[in-house]
Amino acid sequence: MNQARGEKHWIIPDGFIPPTSAPGAYESHESICVLNCASEDARLDITIFFEDRDPLEHISAVVPGRRTKHIRTSSLSANGASIPVGVPYAIEVLSDVPVIVQYSRLDATQAENALMSVMAHPIK
Repeated sequence: MNQARGEKHWIIPDGFIPPTSAPGAYESHESICVLNCASEDARLDITIFFEDRDPLEHISAVVPGRRTKHIRTSSLSANGASIPVGVPYAIEVLSDVPVIVQYSRLDATQAENALMSVMAHPIK
């Protein structure tokens, strides 16, 4: 059995899916990047918070044991609602086993692309 590493509770306070992409090879997007070092699968419960509306709650995802998964935030939905583009939001990730969470944003709104990648904030 491989030991789990990381934490079970993570916060990403700055989410924003750019509403446009410049012509070219890249599309603006964001991803929650999760590393599961444990042998067992990690079951995630994701909540998306907004400034002016109720959260999207209980979005499920699974990261297989000893694998990584990049979850595009544009693919997340709950009760038929998804994250609108051009709207600030925050992310809470709960896991049943300790995992490591990173957040990445590719802003391709202009020809000079910008990539931001930061560690999420672990809650102990």
